[in-house]
Amino acid sequence: MGSKFLTNATTLSKHIVSQVVKAGDCVIDATMGNGNDTLFLRKLVGSSGKVFAFDIQTTAINNTRALLMVHGLHDSVELIHGGHEDMDLYVHENIAAAMFNLGFLPKGDHQIITNPQTTIQAIEKALLLLLPNGIITISIYYGHEGGLAEKDAVLRFVEGLNQREFSVLKLDFMNQKNCPPVLIAIEKR
Repeated sequence: MGSKFLTNATTLSKHIVSQVVKAGDCVIDATMGNGNDTLFLRKLVGSSGKVFAFDIQTTAINNTRALLMVHGLHDSVELIHGGHEDMDLYVHENIAAAMFNLGFLPKGDHQIITNPQTTIQAIEKALLLLLPNGIITISIYYGHEGGLAEKDAVLRFVEGLNQREFSVLKLDFMNQKNCPPVLIAIEKR
């Protein structure tokens, strides 16, 4: 993993997901961003699997498409220009994993952010699609306007999940300053 394993929510999220996802699986990148998680997921599922990646910004779609093309891994990936709260309109099979990175597009417009209502709708829909032993990771970046409200809403929602159906883990970077991300992992029993 490298020396930055415990300093980066994205690295931890990928490690967790890599323990569950295998070739041939169907997965979701709920917040496409610049395509790094989409590429990671595509490598895990291989050409026999399927990645559904969502974002509302054209910039995210273009950046992700370019990244996948550079790596020659654009097959088996569906880039969806739309909100993750509508994932059930596109994904009609069960999923092994879903990854969320909440906040704004890195190097993009910081005024365009994920929001509590649509994020919770998307998490609910991902939970319904999730296979037993499947995993959802949610990296919550909240150091921006509106971020704290989303963090609080997501934490309240996941704390209320039935423990007979789901195991929920929360990882905090306790000694980091400036709103360090919170990582949530949800496993379906």
